[in-house]
Amino acid sequence: MEELRQKYLEAIAGAADEAALEAVRVQALGKKGEISLKMRELGRMSPEERKVAGPALNALKNEINSAIAARKAALEDAALEERLRGEWLDVTLPGRPRPRGSVHPVSQVTEEITAIFADLGFKVAEGPQIETDWYNFDALNIPPHHPARQEFDTFYMHRAPGDDRPPHVLRTHTSPVQIRAMEKEGAPIRVIAPGRVYRSDYDQTHTPMFHQVEGLAIDRDISMANLKWVLEEFFAAFFGIDGIKTRFRASHFPFTEPSAEVDIQCSWVNGQLRIGEGDGWMEVLGSGMVHPKVLEAAGVDPSQWQGFAFGMGIDRLAMLKYGIPDLRAFFDSDLRWLRHYGFAALDVPTLHGGVSD
Repeated sequence: MEELRQKYLEAIAGAADEAALEAVRVQALGKKGEISLKMRELGRMSPEERKVAGPALNALKNEINSAIAARKAALEDAALEERLRGEWLDVTLPGRPRPRGSVHPVSQVTEEITAIFADLGFKVAEGPQIETDWYNFDALNIPPHHPARQEFDTFYMHRAPGDDRPPHVLRTHTSPVQIRAMEKEGAPIRVIAPGRVYRSDYDQTHTPMFHQVEGLAIDRDISMANLKWVLEEFFAAFFGIDGIKTRFRASHFPFTEPSAEVDIQCSWVNGQLRIGEGDGWMEVLGSGMVHPKVLEAAGVDPSQWQGFAFGMGIDRLAMLKYGIPDLRAFFDSDLRWLRHYGFAALDVPTLHGGVSD
């Protein structure tokens, strides 16, 4: 036993790492280890021999176990010391300054939306912010008596007396981009149109200038089911919540028929909004199947083609996702606000890297 003791104590002391130490333990105390086999021989000994050999073997086993535990702790301490030397940092050095400038939340969320819809096969379309009232209203089946065409809701460009050119407005939505895209590319088509829009309104949840994104998909066999799938895929990716529930409520928009307001599942817990849980609902966008008159205005034959459209506020999505309470703060040019809510310039949203990082 003394020979076994010296043999394994030396082997334990010489183990260079935890793998070598484990090999020594198995050799000594494993199922077929030398000391374990000696323990089995106790059954073949006489009672007098067992009285001597038994306590000695148990003492040897305990000593080897203690030596292994001590050596393992020493190896772990040495590894930690080596890691600390490699990761050493002088905390008295001045901190690295934050890169000057940051990405505005509206710009960040626009990039997030673009990345998600690009993965769904939608490309980005753009158009002018000053539109004729034909593109902004008439082509979208908005009649002359509609309240949206009144000056208390829409910014009209000044016209001199006798100027017979078509009236121009600051676009009230990005829907005119859909008309221009269909005129240019025809059908089938899948586009989103993000951009600035203007309406005469100003309070905690409305500003005279804000940002919208509208989507359009035209093909031969598109239905409301396709619309629902696209929106649910978008919400899941944007909010990072799988299986987020949506609710479609019948509504009316001149440019879609049938039309639907879309709500997403939410709850309020201690004054905090939580998306994707609970039994509450929050309206987030309007949608529907593109009205045949809108297709005709864009030069697309409604007897051959059909599709869906939707529109939502980018600023409102940013408020919901990042917990921003007041829409007006987006446009106050407060650097303290931007330093708090802004994004690093290299934080580029991608689906594989995560749009919510």
